[in-house]
Amino acid sequence: MGMKQNLYEEMEHHLLTDSRPSAYFEALEKEGALREYPFAMLHDLKNAEQSPEHHPEGNVWNHTMLVVDEAAKVKDKSSDGRVFMWAALLHDIGKPGTTRIRRGKITSYDHDSLGAKMAVEFLRQFSREEAFIEKVSALVRWHMQLLFVVNGLPFGDMEHMKQQTSVQDVALLGLCDRLGRLKADRAKEEENVRIFLEKCR
Repeated sequence: MGMKQNLYEEMEHHLLTDSRPSAYFEALEKEGALREYPFAMLHDLKNAEQSPEHHPEGNVWNHTMLVVDEAAKVKDKSSDGRVFMWAALLHDIGKPGTTRIRRGKITSYDHDSLGAKMAVEFLRQFSREEAFIEKVSALVRWHMQLLFVVNGLPFGDMEHMKQQTSVQDVALLGLCDRLGRLKADRAKEEENVRIFLEKCR
């Protein structure tokens, strides 16, 4: 377990100190360091394709790398930078297990719920800090609420979200998630955050 624990701690160091953590993770992936459990949960992101319309950057790994770099720029605005950066890395960890082609479209319904469970499973391999693990899991669980609430979708659940996590952190991670794609429209995404926070008041 020693080497795996060291890798986990090294990951955390880069998540918290690098201006572009993606460079470190891309190097790990190239070295084949993410092939063993539980790191394979990250490696598997490469095998999950996404809708080209919403994600011109390609697979979930490419998207996640863009998101962690966006998150690194704003982590100081979150309530807990460590929780926030782990949530950014793990936010779509449920996509490989939920991605299907439905009526010719690539979907990943409920990847937020599955991702929350997988985040717990991943982090418990290395940490006994249940409060930390629960906070990361909750942010992963609720990271889609920005989209659901703003678009008035039935999956929006403000009450449960507010009980489990910080609305501000959900908004911040949601913004990074939306900006972590090619050709993102920052002005439009920031306006969505404003609408989301207003609706959550």
